[in-house]
Amino acid sequence: MDRRARPQIVAFGGGGFSTEPGNPLLDDYVLSLARRRAAERPKVCFLPTASGDADHYVVRFYRTFCESDCESSHVSLFRRAAGVGDVEAHLVSRDVIYVGGGSVLSLLGAWKAHGLDAMLRRAWEAGVILCGGSAGSLCWFTSGVTAFHGSPERYDGLGLLPWSNCVHYDAEPERDGAYRRMLADGMPQGYAAEDGTALHFEGARLSRVVSSRPAARAYRMRARGGRVERRTLMPDYLGAADPARAAA
Repeated sequence: MDRRARPQIVAFGGGGFSTEPGNPLLDDYVLSLARRRAAERPKVCFLPTASGDADHYVVRFYRTFCESDCESSHVSLFRRAAGVGDVEAHLVSRDVIYVGGGSVLSLLGAWKAHGLDAMLRRAWEAGVILCGGSAGSLCWFTSGVTAFHGSPERYDGLGLLPWSNCVHYDAEPERDGAYRRMLADGMPQGYAAEDGTALHFEGARLSRVVSSRPAARAYRMRARGGRVERRTLMPDYLGAADPARAAA
């Protein structure tokens, strides 16, 4: 892997192998970034922390990424065996760290207790691509909106990205009003992403927006002069080169 590359994060609004069975476009996009650097098969490590390391989630990960010709692994925090020996050395040696969905509040608490928050920052700074959907997207930002435990509420994330984040923006409409109120109350400006979109950051800069669904959208969100402004970000539809997908 070329460790001189700028840090990268691909944050899904929703999608990937866990919620879009049969539509690998977002996952394939992340793997395409990894294959630009990996001399061999991309090394992908799954962190299912937000689901409590649910067994079915881990099994689905291996089924998906073994079929994609990856060297797959996972790290568990809720099992006696972590899945690997030296966790930090393993994470830093990967091409991609893929974080699953679930409770971002539980994820952040468990990571802090085990020191994974610092390990993941070092992996990111070393050039490992970080990605994920739902909680696996929210965690990288300074703050944002989570509704896993009921009504939308603010959370404070790892802060690798100095923005706020709102996922599932189209699937759960109550998040929009909550996000707008939080922005008006001083939450950092940021992004809202519908299911099927992904925000690709290089460093802290948004370099590209892509989607696995033709109609999916993302938005730039900020408060200015007492009003919340929303600007549509038109994604590059990843299935456009495939006539069968483009016609779907």
